[in-house]
Amino acid sequence: MNFVAYIIIACEISFWAVIALGLTVRYVFKQKQLGLFILALIPLIDVILLVVTAIDLYHGATATVAHSIAPLYIGISLAFGKSMIQWADERFQYYVTKQGPKPIRRTGYPHAMHSMKGSLRHVLAFAIGGPMILFVKWYIDSPERTLEFDNTLRLWTIILVIDLLISASYFIWPRPNRKTSKS
Repeated sequence: MNFVAYIIIACEISFWAVIALGLTVRYVFKQKQLGLFILALIPLIDVILLVVTAIDLYHGATATVAHSIAPLYIGISLAFGKSMIQWADERFQYYVTKQGPKPIRRTGYPHAMHSMKGSLRHVLAFAIGGPMILFVKWYIDSPERTLEFDNTLRLWTIILVIDLLISASYFIWPRPNRKTSKS
């Protein structure tokens, strides 16, 4: 595994660690402003990842899966970051501090809408990460060194289409309500 792969792993771990730290400071230690400040540091993780990847490629590295994951990760982080933090926030409040409402399990049309919103965020992530990949390919201008980017874009496109189809299917076959009645 190369250096960039380790940085990506470190950034992913850092992303969730910063969320956990920010939520702990916010709710356990009742420091809402400091918790918000810590959560606001998350984009810094993305910048570090982008800089390390760019430097490595600039200095002649051949793009690997790790290099191609960096723009993907940045697109996903920017498109889903706020919703991932909100998701973690709701569960932290309910399961850890026992103060928030129980997270809702959506069913039917609300679930279909929520799923489609997630798929549209995925489209946004693709619209951010895809051009970043294409820009790096253009900037490096060495097709043999950037071949992995083509594979990533192809796979990501397939995954995006599958995601959209699954979300659309919930409008046709909605998620049932699993309320069980004890007789």
